[in-house]
Amino acid sequence: MNNWFKNNLPHFLISGIFLLITLIYFSPALQNKKLVQNDVIQAQAMSKEIMDVKAKTGKAPLWTNQMFGGMPAYQIWAQYPSNITTYIVKTFKTIFPDPVDTIFIFLVGAYFLFIVLGINPWLSAIGAIAVTFSSYNFIIIEAGHSNKAFALAFFAPILAGILLAYKGKYWLGAALTALFLAVEIRANHIQMTYYLMLAVIVLLIIELVKAIREDKLKEYTKASVALFAGLIIAVGVNFGTLWVNYEYAQQTIRGKSELTSNKNKPANGLDKEYAYQWSQGVAESITFLIPHAYGGASGYPLDDNSEVYKTLVANNVSPTQAAQFSKQMPTYWGDKPFTSGPIYLGAIIVFLFVLGCFIVKGSLKWWLVIATILSLFLSFGKNLPFLSDLFFDYFPLYNKFRAVESILVIAGITVPILALLALKEIFSEKINKEEITKYLKYTSYGFGGVLLLLIALPSLFFGFQSANDASFVQQLEQGTGSRDFANKILGALISDRESMFRADAIRSFLFIGLMAATLWLFIQQKLKANFAIAILALLVTVDMWSVNKRYLNDDNFVPARQLKIPFVARAVDTEILKDSDPNFRVMDATINTFSNASTTYFHKTIGGYHAAKLQRYQDLIEQHLIKGNKSVLDMLNTKYFILADTLGRPFVEENQGALGHAWFVNGVSFVENADAEINALTAFRPEQTAIIDDEFRNQVDLMKIMGIGDQGTIYLTNYRPDHITYQTNNTTERLAVFSEIYYDKGWNAYINGKPINHFRANYVLRAMQIPAGSHKIEFKFEPKAYKIGETISLISSILLVLGLIYVLYTENKKQQIA
Repeated sequence: MNNWFKNNLPHFLISGIFLLITLIYFSPALQNKKLVQNDVIQAQAMSKEIMDVKAKTGKAPLWTNQMFGGMPAYQIWAQYPSNITTYIVKTFKTIFPDPVDTIFIFLVGAYFLFIVLGINPWLSAIGAIAVTFSSYNFIIIEAGHSNKAFALAFFAPILAGILLAYKGKYWLGAALTALFLAVEIRANHIQMTYYLMLAVIVLLIIELVKAIREDKLKEYTKASVALFAGLIIAVGVNFGTLWVNYEYAQQTIRGKSELTSNKNKPANGLDKEYAYQWSQGVAESITFLIPHAYGGASGYPLDDNSEVYKTLVANNVSPTQAAQFSKQMPTYWGDKPFTSGPIYLGAIIVFLFVLGCFIVKGSLKWWLVIATILSLFLSFGKNLPFLSDLFFDYFPLYNKFRAVESILVIAGITVPILALLALKEIFSEKINKEEITKYLKYTSYGFGGVLLLLIALPSLFFGFQSANDASFVQQLEQGTGSRDFANKILGALISDRESMFRADAIRSFLFIGLMAATLWLFIQQKLKANFAIAILALLVTVDMWSVNKRYLNDDNFVPARQLKIPFVARAVDTEILKDSDPNFRVMDATINTFSNASTTYFHKTIGGYHAAKLQRYQDLIEQHLIKGNKSVLDMLNTKYFILADTLGRPFVEENQGALGHAWFVNGVSFVENADAEINALTAFRPEQTAIIDDEFRNQVDLMKIMGIGDQGTIYLTNYRPDHITYQTNNTTERLAVFSEIYYDKGWNAYINGKPINHFRANYVLRAMQIPAGSHKIEFKFEPKAYKIGETISLISSILLVLGLIYVLYTENKKQQIA
């Protein structure tokens, strides 16, 4: 036991340092402060009904009516109690405050990867910092993409498990891969998992080529079979999550549109223009080396030394106003709609990556180079359409994902890996001093020359002007009444952009210079290895830490009490909340209601915010709701409108035409397809007629429901988002329309406890033929995919735990024998 502790002491010590670094960076989290994350705040609004029901009953519903009329809760918040990783994630979240848990996992997981690669523990620590402190990881945390960051944190240990398997530790590697991949999938960011799999496919191909060359196909096959078994277990653990999300995706804006008239919507997947909106600029990739080369974030604050500030003051703007105005300048001048910050991989790390291309030998280098180039080229999106379109049109599932620049998360890990392999070579006992010195010199000359040229003549290579500058000048002119003044401000802004570029180019030059000098002194035996590694660790940490602090710092934290209630109820909200009806809808016209979740926190809305809303509802938004079609608003039971008066003050208007929770209709209009169905909503009376697609014709008996008779009554008696109950009283058979969103992958209907068919009406709603008499009508959301998936998850979770216990026991026994 003592030997075991002694042998692993460096790992414990380094893990402790990682925790200390993380706690220092996020020190406000220890002061009962919370990180302000816009997407997390939006998610609080989106999940409000789900959390309220969970708090009241202990069980979260799988459906919510809080936004877009109603939608499954899978992509918002859902419980998966049979999934072992649910409890693993919960444990981390309980022990560590957010986002300490994510960054600590990042550091330890990356460290494990570098140890598996056979790198010195202290060099591995440098690698872990390089992987973790890539600016993208901190920027997405600041933005609130917590699930994405958590998923990325497991990239490194998953790769470590795979590499272990191909190093001959077949079942240990497979078991660890299964564990880490299971947790990664549980983070529920399939786009990141998909990108990781692309990199893994490249790795498997490289390993296969290596096995063929070295006549080790048998070993390759064993490792591959073991890893495949681990993959099956990891997928099985998350089967419930994956299946319900797969079903749901088919009916969302990421699936296939049923409208043939919508020429802009592809037959399957996202619209290409939408998916390519956030494409990495080819020249903008210079930010890997020079963080503020493209102006940093959209609206990065300028200080009182900026040209914008000086120009404002020189034109009689008060210093206070000038300082405030300078903090709102559009410093970013790239082609993306906006950005929260650049992707900075670290000047030192980029240098070492290039150096590694020359001094690192073996198949692993080629995997890292190919995967890096692939991720870089695919991130260009619309800027490299030949390759991007090839993947988008033909590669399975690729067209389901937007923001193609996100694939640079692969470069975010492959670049540091090759950089550390370069350091491994340099600090190796078998170092070829002459060769290393030669390549270090050439790389230093190359980087130094380029950076000096960019420092001296940045405008020779970059224009520092944005396509949005014209509209910026126009806005300034409208606000000030002076075109000349507006142009002066733009000129000052362009100067500031150039200054930001030059300042960070100088910064990168200095860090690279200090790093190269350290390595040269070590190679020349004028500096001991321990001191050289310590200096490198300090340089890498200071470099990347200081850039991340530009975007995620103490100012992003507020006292926890401020975030307990993320939205403050307005007078109009309070007025609407007096209505005791549990299930009506609101349209808030004072906000961009179809891309903002704020109203969702207080009311069930026809709008909201979600990147994967149901496609049919999106069709309804585009063709009717944004046009204010009163009939469609009425059928959605839009009981209240929040409007603004001439001074922009919100007020409430009750919609007397809202049709309520359900109603009987006197007539049916059958249509031949989705196009005819949605077009029929343009001019119809939903209280009298139901628009029904021909595919449901056999579920409607016109002879029984047509004709004049007692209208009857139908009303809501009990409401829970996934279980809604109505009572009917009618003397003749009637057709009822329910103001609830139709979704056939889980909703079941019952009359007096017995199952009955229901079908779609009015493009998005539910309808049912109800016999005469007094009846209890129930809708229950009972998705088979969830129930069966949970069973498979439980079985797979048990297998995962047993497999890990067996493998760890076997490995421990082997070590004792050895």
